Amino acid sequence: MRDRRTQLLDAALSVVANKGLKGLTHRAVDAAADVSEGTTSNYYRNRSALVEGVLDRLLQLDAELLQRVGPAGPPRDVDQLAGQLAAMVLALARQHAGLTRARLALSLDHPEAVTGGHRLLVGGLEQALAALGVADAAARARDIADYGDGVLLHLLTVRRDEQPDAAAIAAAVRRLAGP
Repeated sequence: MRDRRTQLLDAALSVVANKGLKGLTHRAVDAAADVSEGTTSNYYRNRSALVEGVLDRLLQLDAELLQRVGPAGPPRDVDQLAGQLAAMVLALARQHAGLTRARLALSLDHPEAVTGGHRLLVGGLEQALAALGVADAAARARDIADYGDGVLLHLLTVRRDEQPDAAAIAAAVRRLAGP
């Protein structure tokens, strides 16, 4: 069973995912967590402390998600890398859409919420591409990460009613990785 702080922070992430950062209030978290009014403020005395807790929880959940959903090892080739990235984008847009919406909302006012994770992603992609012999791995890693971010945003907004095509995403990643 989750402890009370975790329960409140998960409820806070849900509030941010559904109402944006402006909707994040102690009362909104109390309601989302189905706890007595005032409970959140007992744990997080002010909004700043609540936001800090939410950012910490987001990092924790991202690390757990990467362990569960991420690849088991380095890719054998660009095709496998493309498939892994397509699967990750689809998981973030579907099963973990709430967490992704919260991350995006938080990143507008707190870019540090995504900066560390983005650097890790680009660094990992660069290492994988370099190990596969892809030329200009650093630039291609940035391009692939940017593409993934864009697809993810579109799957959560303008294309949310469409059935995403993992093969098309993988094909675009292969093109960005180059010959």
